[in-house]
Amino acid sequence: MKKPTLVNHPPVTAPPPGNLPVIAPIYQSVKYEFETVDETLRMLRGETPGYFYMRASNPTTRQLELTVAQLQDRDDCLATASGVNAIAQTLIALTRAGDHILFFIETYGPTRNIIRRLLSRFGVEHTMLSIEDMAGIENVLAARPTRLVFFESPTNPVTKVADIERLVELAHRHGALAVIDNTFAGFHQHGEFDIDLYVHSLTKYASGTGDVMGGAVIGRHELIDSLRPDFSVLGALLDPHAAFLLQRGLKTYFVRYREQTRAAQAIAGHLAVHPAVAKVHYPGLPGHPQAAMVKKQMKEAGTVVSFDLKAGSEAARRFSENLELFALTASLGSTESLVMAPQLMGSRDFTPDQARQSGIAPGTVRLSIGLEDVADLIADVDQALASAHA
Repeated sequence: MKKPTLVNHPPVTAPPPGNLPVIAPIYQSVKYEFETVDETLRMLRGETPGYFYMRASNPTTRQLELTVAQLQDRDDCLATASGVNAIAQTLIALTRAGDHILFFIETYGPTRNIIRRLLSRFGVEHTMLSIEDMAGIENVLAARPTRLVFFESPTNPVTKVADIERLVELAHRHGALAVIDNTFAGFHQHGEFDIDLYVHSLTKYASGTGDVMGGAVIGRHELIDSLRPDFSVLGALLDPHAAFLLQRGLKTYFVRYREQTRAAQAIAGHLAVHPAVAKVHYPGLPGHPQAAMVKKQMKEAGTVVSFDLKAGSEAARRFSENLELFALTASLGSTESLVMAPQLMGSRDFTPDQARQSGIAPGTVRLSIGLEDVADLIADVDQALASAHA
């Protein structure tokens, strides 16, 4: 073998049988081969296991998919390049011209844009209600055929909690799929409900460190298999190196989620009695509007605390800018604490009535609680509140 050939066909160094690595390697290869055409065709027909092209699947990515599927109490998953990509590909794969989607004012902004702007261009119709309008939900589903009901619980940013059991029952009674963006609740919650598909941003709690992006669509094997051809053609499979980092992040998922929830509970309780605060939105507080529902369907209340400042939007801006330990930026679930001022939380597509129903007030601030010492975080919140009202 001449040296130009050698560098393209290097020596094989795979461990021998019985000598397994403790941490699975990163399979950074776009292409995989079988020895014969017939073997390749059998794999492509689904008759034998294997891999062919990274856009369809990859061993590293597949390990992550199976891990998060089992965490969510389902048997299959498709990992994608981002959380928004998981939402977009799911909606595109599940709908066609003439279909109808029911979704909610409290839905994540990019999801609203995908449904209202992108899918509308291709003839997919929609109805947008409040997640609290159960009578309206039942009326819409009874009045017209609906392809799917897309919802979140808790919602972003004011942590409204959906009546998941009733919502899913209504969707299925009227022949619709129930799809939940379960990012806020995490992989270990809501698996007991008869939800058809769970969508997650892996960028948040799976990563935990804010340095890698990904998404996941989780469900029963048959439904995931029906999505797989469209996902492969759309081409936004998660890169194996990102999948490796997300799999590594999951090792500390439960430790992080529980500790961050404990801190969020303490900060929410502190804010609830602060004279500058009009209202605190946190599912773990006894005064939360759906406190009974939270107790019934959630194991943990989550790591996001939102609240309304009495003095309004400019005070909220000053508060956000004066925080020292909270980064003024998007996202959540990171080990570092984050803050979003009301000016950065998109609701410009709402009518005044929809804005009122959303629960986002001029002074609403969203905190994502990290792993800093909770006493330090409370002290930082207090000094920023004092500065904002000076």
